[in-house]
Amino acid sequence: MEAEQITLSPRHLHAFAEVGFQVAGRRGAQGAMAALRRVIPMDAYEFVAFDPATGRHQSLIADGYARVDSDAAEEYARLDPYRTAMANREPLLMGAPGTERYYRRHLEPYGWRAGLTTPLFLDEGRYTGLLHLSARDPGAFCARAAALVNAVSPTLAHVTDLRRCLIETGGLPPGFHAMSFDRTGTRREVAGLPPSEAIAAAPGMAALAREFIDSRELSRRGLWPDAEGRWREVRLMRAGVGFQGAIQGALIAERPCALPYDLTGREVDVLTRVAGGDSNPQIAAFLVLSVRTVTTHLEHIFAKLGCDSRTRLTTKVLAEGLCRLDVPAG
Repeated sequence: MEAEQITLSPRHLHAFAEVGFQVAGRRGAQGAMAALRRVIPMDAYEFVAFDPATGRHQSLIADGYARVDSDAAEEYARLDPYRTAMANREPLLMGAPGTERYYRRHLEPYGWRAGLTTPLFLDEGRYTGLLHLSARDPGAFCARAAALVNAVSPTLAHVTDLRRCLIETGGLPPGFHAMSFDRTGTRREVAGLPPSEAIAAAPGMAALAREFIDSRELSRRGLWPDAEGRWREVRLMRAGVGFQGAIQGALIAERPCALPYDLTGREVDVLTRVAGGDSNPQIAAFLVLSVRTVTTHLEHIFAKLGCDSRTRLTTKVLAEGLCRLDVPAG
């Protein structure tokens, strides 16, 4: 069922262009399916997303169905015929061997006589979920209709992309890797940015994300030594995660760095406490140093950063993200 073998009329081309416009625009799935209905007969549809964070499927949007069972999505994804359809990246018709019991349970009681399911893969090859189409006309889904759905499926795959993080990441300089988190600690990769192995390996990042989500901050910057002691520049930003960014979350991005201004790790610790408003005796007690040692560190810090007061030092440190980021132990 090769998409390139389809001969498209101007009506089909217009509908396909409208599908892409709607997926990228405000009406999303509903607008896309309204456009697709112009060239493919259907009475109902359901988008099912695959969440790589949990390894499970979940129903996202359904229109026209009298009822969608909560467990139907996961049950369908476990069917051997659907796994074959995924491997071949081809739609699966209702009534195909191995699907009869599913359709008798979930579709036929509600009047559907034709069904078509297609696995959804982005152009990059990543699986995001599936799309069910149903109709009351037994002949609704011919081979041509299946081929048309297959051809437009990479566009529709964006609807079910739960790795998508709805935030403008264009402001990040090159070299950043990232992950996103919601308040429950569920971690997701971020579309458009390479995943961060360092963040994924740090158990305290989920707690840091939760604390940031609950704060009033829009963004945060800092320096963080990873498990191997290598310093990384870290940025946190508010983000909507999950389907259409509906879940309040945080994006955490990092890239390896050398400590700026020839600072040492201990000097970063000291200036972090200064930026937090601590006095020299308080810094000494917290870092288990003598007050004289703290004073010496501060003399070096003032010279390296070109500051002549704690106020100017604090302003510079916060503006440039020179504080050590406090990542919980786990």
